[in-house]
Amino acid sequence: MMISRRGTLGLAALATAAALVPKTSFAAAPATAVVRIGVLKFGTVSWALDTLKHHGFATANDIDLEVLDFAGEDATNVALLAGAIDMIVSDWQWVSRQRSEGVDLTLVPYSTAVGAIMVKEAAPIRSITDLRGKKLGVAGGPLDKSWLLIQALARRDHGLDLAATSDVVFGAPPLISEKAMQGELDAVLNFWHFCARLEANGFRRLIGADAAAQALGASGAVSALGYVFHDKWANEHPDAIRGFIKASAQSKDLLARSDDEWLRLAPVVRAQGEELAKLRDRYREGIPRRPVAEDAADAGKLYRVLAEIGGEKLVGGAPEMAPGTFWQVPPQ
Repeated sequence: MMISRRGTLGLAALATAAALVPKTSFAAAPATAVVRIGVLKFGTVSWALDTLKHHGFATANDIDLEVLDFAGEDATNVALLAGAIDMIVSDWQWVSRQRSEGVDLTLVPYSTAVGAIMVKEAAPIRSITDLRGKKLGVAGGPLDKSWLLIQALARRDHGLDLAATSDVVFGAPPLISEKAMQGELDAVLNFWHFCARLEANGFRRLIGADAAAQALGASGAVSALGYVFHDKWANEHPDAIRGFIKASAQSKDLLARSDDEWLRLAPVVRAQGEELAKLRDRYREGIPRRPVAEDAADAGKLYRVLAEIGGEKLVGGAPEMAPGTFWQVPPQ
């Protein structure tokens, strides 16, 4: 294609003008870091993320947060391992096992909230020994951490093998709670938020996994779950992980002090009245407040208890929690 002399001079002028524009003209706002997090569609993590996004904490920390809903925990695990997402919420036992098998996963504490054995308010069951011969529903399966910790405590302090002396029924959390409400089970061990709903409907806590953990050597409330991601991703995206951690802390601070925020969240939580209040209070109790190093040390103690009772099916071939399971924020 032929270009006229006038056209050539015009292009030259444009090039000269472009060269004279100060580079600072294009430097405006800092680049926004994208964080893709996978969550269970109706899980409790969505409450904090809703707060985080609604109040602009992500934007304020230069984060573009993409929340992807999944139908189950296995699906989120696979997506993270495949690199389809950057972060999920899972437990330190799973992270440790992945690290011991060569996968560079690590976590930042998210919640210390754990399950408990619940009984009806009027039930004659007053101690863990009263569960002998009773029909006990357990959510999460035979290798659930809360179930293993409570079994370990029963064996150590009472010489009681709960799995052998109780009629144990495993099932999905909603089903276990429903059967408890219908009176088909004498006691149930369920996840914390199902326990909170039961508390609002005539049930009381017999023993929590948190109490069992401290009786077995933990010096304080141990984070049961954490935000899980790859070391490599965190190292390559330091602004993203720092911004996300800061935004998460701001959302939890708001949830810890504002009852109005819980009223706003009621449709997301799918609760109201006494049930919403119980969920709010138990959630607040589960906000981590200790240095990560203390959390990691106590998790290491509990890991050894779990390894002893859960065996290779639970921890694989690693008798100790893998170093680096808890991510230490590097100095800026």
